[in-house]
Amino acid sequence: MKNIIIVGGGISGLVAAYHIQENSPTQNIPLTCTLIDDQKRLGGKILTERLNGFVIEAGPDSFITQKPWALELCQNLGLTGRLIPTNPEQKKIYVYSGGKLHPLPEGLVLMVPTRLMPFLASTLISPLGKLRMAMDLFIPARKDTSDESLADFARRRLGEQALNKIVEPLMAGIYVGKAETLSLTSTFPRFMELEQEYGSLIRGFIAKRRETAQRSKPGGSPSWTMFLTLQGGMGELVDALVSRLNRIQLMTGKRVKAVRSSGQKGTPYHVDMEDGSSMTADVVILATPAFATANLIEGINPFMAQILHQIPYVSTATVSLAYKRSECPHPLDGYGFVVTRTEKRKIMACTWTSTKFSHRAPQDHILIRSFLGGADQESLVELEDHAMVQTVQEELKMMMGIDARAVLTRVYRWRRANPQYTVGHLDRLATLEGLLKRHPGLFLTGSAYYGVGIPDCIHEGSRTAQQALEFLNP
Repeated sequence: MKNIIIVGGGISGLVAAYHIQENSPTQNIPLTCTLIDDQKRLGGKILTERLNGFVIEAGPDSFITQKPWALELCQNLGLTGRLIPTNPEQKKIYVYSGGKLHPLPEGLVLMVPTRLMPFLASTLISPLGKLRMAMDLFIPARKDTSDESLADFARRRLGEQALNKIVEPLMAGIYVGKAETLSLTSTFPRFMELEQEYGSLIRGFIAKRRETAQRSKPGGSPSWTMFLTLQGGMGELVDALVSRLNRIQLMTGKRVKAVRSSGQKGTPYHVDMEDGSSMTADVVILATPAFATANLIEGINPFMAQILHQIPYVSTATVSLAYKRSECPHPLDGYGFVVTRTEKRKIMACTWTSTKFSHRAPQDHILIRSFLGGADQESLVELEDHAMVQTVQEELKMMMGIDARAVLTRVYRWRRANPQYTVGHLDRLATLEGLLKRHPGLFLTGSAYYGVGIPDCIHEGSRTAQQALEFLNP
């Protein structure tokens, strides 16, 4: 009987456990599997609170459907009937710049304009800025295909205004990092591919849009929107996963101190607990943040630990505020807004939650979620709850004209929870993978490596679990 220990009960660790439970019998591998997490609650950054008719997300509020793995998992767990799309009627995203909210022009794909008239009519970018963005059609592709920062790429292809008013605020909403340090090949490799294939981002995105339209069959079944969530919040996904893990031993509220190599054939690893106990395992899967993983394996391979420590993290906080609808003068005719760094505001983005998704607030009420911290203002995460709420209310009064007392407030802090894929990230991962080969039976997974979104974490959790099973049954 083989033994697998998974350390970390976020979505990656839970999916790894689920994959092992569902696939080990079909691959004729008799084993036991234990999942350990230092928190009493499983799910990591996926946390939903349901209170007085409000559905409040502390972490991610949805998942992207262009990467299929989250949708497939929901289908496998019987959650298809619980999926809800984004609001199809109010799809605007605003950018706060120059003291005003400007809607992003229709047809803007990430940072690339693909429709002429909405782009020309936009008030976000100046005429000279629009002309500079259009120069993407004539600027030759970069011959050097080595990694570069997202800022350098955007500045080279689309210009400084596009970087400051579109790229930085939108990308900050995903990675809460600085475009000047984020790796292009690790965050948006598709941009580089389109540049190399078409010589222009604009030409590339227009061509891909036409290909997609040609593949779509008239009269076929309706496709999902780009983002989906669950009616009761993303916490439903965690609840469904945990309820299925009936052949996995779950140890919550238990902290792992170190992972050691025993040197004994058949039981190569010891997992030492903080309470002084120890467990042995044939396979150890570490689904923990990179810095935590580094501390756990320091004794096994200090060089691996050093590389893991080179993956930086930043802290964020979310503040959800509920108001009576009549007390908000803004029409809330979209999903929310992002804020340019040049505005030097204390919130970096805001989601109009009750517009973006249905079933999020009682009738005649609205729910708004603001984001603070990130690479530029991490100190704001340490504000006391009342001070953070007051800060957000002052910001919303300035930006949206809301001058009312919130009927409900919720603050959530995520300290060192957002890995930063800085320039050279893929090279560091290649070195890490090479070092891992020296330690058969030891596997790493999670958001620190090949994607920060829920679908990425699900894919990595499943892939790593399958590698572990293949190791046990070569």
